[in-house]
Amino acid sequence: MRNEISIADLRMLCDERKFKWTAHIVTRLQERDINPSDVKSCIKFGEIIEQYPTDFPHPSCLVSGVAIDSRPLHVVVGVSMGYLWLVTSYFPDPNKWEQDFKTRKVLSK
Repeated sequence: MRNEISIADLRMLCDERKFKWTAHIVTRLQERDINPSDVKSCIKFGEIIEQYPTDFPHPSCLVSGVAIDSRPLHVVVGVSMGYLWLVTSYFPDPNKWEQDFKTRKVLSK
């Protein structure tokens, strides 16, 4: 069994429209004015920047991509039972991420 999720697997499930929209992501999309199409675009054209193999209830990962309007976007997605479990999505904070929005800044304490 693989420990890491592949972007190819995410894209395949995305193309097959095998989504499970959690209540959490639905709430966050509304709060943050993110369209479901933005989430799909991020997965289809983005890249995995962090893996969370021990997340409960499903292994998950952080995908960095762009929204339809080209703004940087992050999506946390799990994979289980042949579905994408969409956990949350947000526009990354430039105070917490480097300019590429793929590398976390080291914040001083």
